[in-house]
Amino acid sequence: MDLGIAGKWALVCGASKGLGYGCAQALAAEGVNLVINARNPEVLAEAAQRLAALPGAGKVIAAAADITTPEGRAAVLAVAGGPGVDFDIVVTNAGGPPPGDFRDWDRDAWLKAVDANMLTPIELIKATVDGMSARGFGRIVNITSSAVKAPIDILGLSNGARSGLTGFVAGVARSAIAGKGVTINNLLPGKFDTDRLKTTLQVAATKTGKDLDAVRESQQSQVPVRRFGNPQEFGAICAFLCSVHSGYMTGQNVLVDGGLYPGSF
Repeated sequence: MDLGIAGKWALVCGASKGLGYGCAQALAAEGVNLVINARNPEVLAEAAQRLAALPGAGKVIAAAADITTPEGRAAVLAVAGGPGVDFDIVVTNAGGPPPGDFRDWDRDAWLKAVDANMLTPIELIKATVDGMSARGFGRIVNITSSAVKAPIDILGLSNGARSGLTGFVAGVARSAIAGKGVTINNLLPGKFDTDRLKTTLQVAATKTGKDLDAVRESQQSQVPVRRFGNPQEFGAICAFLCSVHSGYMTGQNVLVDGGLYPGSF
């Protein structure tokens, strides 16, 4: 299927590895020009080289910065020629806050989580959505978490901050921009084989006193498809949400968890 987005410009955050890289990889394969962002310049540069070498890939620009800061956002948004006016596609993604016990989190920990996982995506939407509306096409995909549907006790910081973003998107996605060809959707990953999952598994092993391999096997067996997801299949779903074929989908929370969530809605 031709996704109809070759030649468009996309900003993909957290794209040096993991789910962000999977999304960037899928978009590059569709001929989308990329500005990829992450904090580590060396790792990001290596990711950019791999993406640029893909068959059919467009331009790939590495913009190393901390996207959760005003200065970092300004630097990244300026790469494509102005404060976000040239981006047709934006994939927001920031590392989740650390797991732990809510009793140990002070005000600063909460503010940092909200800044990274709620306010940063909102600022990126604000910076790009009017340009998209003026051109009559725009796709914004926020990588959030399955925890907004099924909260995880040790991920309270993420549960709270990402749920706030979910509520905001539900409103703005259905505003006037929807009639101007701009969609905003959330992608909710479940258990994907990434560094983030490895950290969560280690915390669970430490908390329960169980062997790490045993914890991994136990959690994997709970997923109906009997495995963890991989970034490539996640990226393919992201690319579809960014395509011309997804114009009738907006304000949705697309759960990608191998069937782990047990609810009907």
